[in-house]
Amino acid sequence: MKNIKFKALSVGIACCLMSACGVQNGNNATTVSGLSTAAFDTTINNKPVKLYTLSNNNGMEVCITNFGGRIVSLVVPDKNGKQTDVVLGYDNIAQYADSVNSPSDFGAAIGRYANRINKGKLNIDGKDIQLPINNYGHCLHGGPSGWQYQVYDAKQLNDTTLQLTILSKDGDNNFPGNVKASVTYTLKSNNSLDIAYRATTDKETVINMTNHSYFNLNGDPSKDVENCILYINADKYTPSDSTFMTTGEIAKVDNTPMDFRKPTAIGKNVNNFSFDQIKNAMGIDHNWCLNTYKNGKGDDTKVAASLYSPKTGIMLEVYTNEPGIQVYTGNFLNGKVKGKKGIAYNKHASCCLETQKYPDTPNKKDWPTANLKPGEEYYSHCVFKFSIK
Repeated sequence: MKNIKFKALSVGIACCLMSACGVQNGNNATTVSGLSTAAFDTTINNKPVKLYTLSNNNGMEVCITNFGGRIVSLVVPDKNGKQTDVVLGYDNIAQYADSVNSPSDFGAAIGRYANRINKGKLNIDGKDIQLPINNYGHCLHGGPSGWQYQVYDAKQLNDTTLQLTILSKDGDNNFPGNVKASVTYTLKSNNSLDIAYRATTDKETVINMTNHSYFNLNGDPSKDVENCILYINADKYTPSDSTFMTTGEIAKVDNTPMDFRKPTAIGKNVNNFSFDQIKNAMGIDHNWCLNTYKNGKGDDTKVAASLYSPKTGIMLEVYTNEPGIQVYTGNFLNGKVKGKKGIAYNKHASCCLETQKYPDTPNKKDWPTANLKPGEEYYSHCVFKFSIK
């Protein structure tokens, strides 16, 4: 999401430069997606960083770095059996870690709070808290050093499961509470990537985690995804203002370009600038209120959204227990960022499907809560299921 500026992090420069050049060593290997594992083997903030690979018997492969918990590549067979990488990203850790020259949230496990908090202001347990401002006057994705720019501790449980954990100390980007959080990626035999988020705290705080993969199901990130067919199981959405902040209104999608209850080509609505919501966001960058969430509970057995490429035949279905999904069509991509294989990422080169609480929920008291208290466990579930249509 969204034209973000971050401060540079302390990186093991020598290691990064060696990795970026693809230096061969005894631990080097090449993944199905063409990544060099050596290009991700380094140290950041005195913590080891590596590339982890999950695979199943159907030719599906997911490569993840514990730097930001990022999905670096996600390979699925297309309608002709061709193994196709369907996410944007970089092919070395140096670019991911360079938050000045190549800032991104490509594939990241976002925390503490995905999306925006209005003017960075919180009131928790009667106490006013000012969070850092890093996007159009608001706090976005946990602030300038959110979890996408921190190193998770990694434990690969088996060929199909990776568990990442992080300890976010009290005061991390001014958020209260020592928070212990985990993200568990599990690649299933039915070609679904199951993502389970959990967290606990010792002080009342807010938690809202998501995955920020940029999907291009055409398998050609040099071109846009406007031909892809989007479905969103939602009758309503949350409009936003010119600073991308939710206004507090929950509006019906009826008779607007925000209606994706019938599968619709992204290109049909994403450039409809006669509609202010599309014009202000330069495309789609909005939260939908999912029909799969009722009476305070989400049904993660029902499809919340889907994306389909007529070119490759690849279908992605999204399941979640969360109340909302933020759909973002890469509106700020402008060709300046060069990703894997040196390909320039242009506007609308991807579609993000971020399951989460509604944006700025802490300041909209009638919306599903993001508050977490001591003794409680935060649990969020998302499934990305792939198939051929």
